[in-house]
Amino acid sequence: MYGTLLAVCFGTLVLEGKCQLRGLFRGTSKNQIKVDLVDENFTELKGEIAGPPDTPYEGGRYQLEIKIPETYPFNPPKVRFITKIWHPNISSVTGAICLDILKDQWAAAMTLRTVLLSLQALLAAAEPDDPQDAVVANQYKQNPEMFKQTARLWSHVYAGAPVSSPDYTRKIDKLCAMGFDKVSITRTHTPF
Repeated sequence: MYGTLLAVCFGTLVLEGKCQLRGLFRGTSKNQIKVDLVDENFTELKGEIAGPPDTPYEGGRYQLEIKIPETYPFNPPKVRFITKIWHPNISSVTGAICLDILKDQWAAAMTLRTVLLSLQALLAAAEPDDPQDAVVANQYKQNPEMFKQTARLWSHVYAGAPVSSPDYTRKIDKLCAMGFDKVSITRTHTPF
């Protein structure tokens, strides 16, 4: 009897997890998060989050690898950035993430939506005193302007974020007024 009850409960959790995932597949325009299936058995997913406004990541689209363990939702999903990103709490080499809810602060009531929104919040508010990437954290603390420029460059190069420098835009407009092709100019000149 106990084994049957456990199997029924586990089946319900799996079903609830699949419903939760189906809700994310549509994506949400408000928070700009989405999840796609990689593996038909719901264990491998590909997530995407938008860079938050007023950050160096704004306008970028960040791809995530999400692996759902058999023990989910009692254990957190394994998540890493596929898109290269310059951030103190994310490895610039492997995409590994230092975020408490993906480790010891996970609770079974948390959802993948919670994870993706927490990652967006992490992009907006780094924790340099608990870094995943010590080099990036050091730059963040010692030279904040250089950090922002580097993060913006990586966002542009790797995540497709638009260039957002008024000075750069002014220079591009000036070259266009001289008769140069805007597409050629932007391909050969970066604002960084």
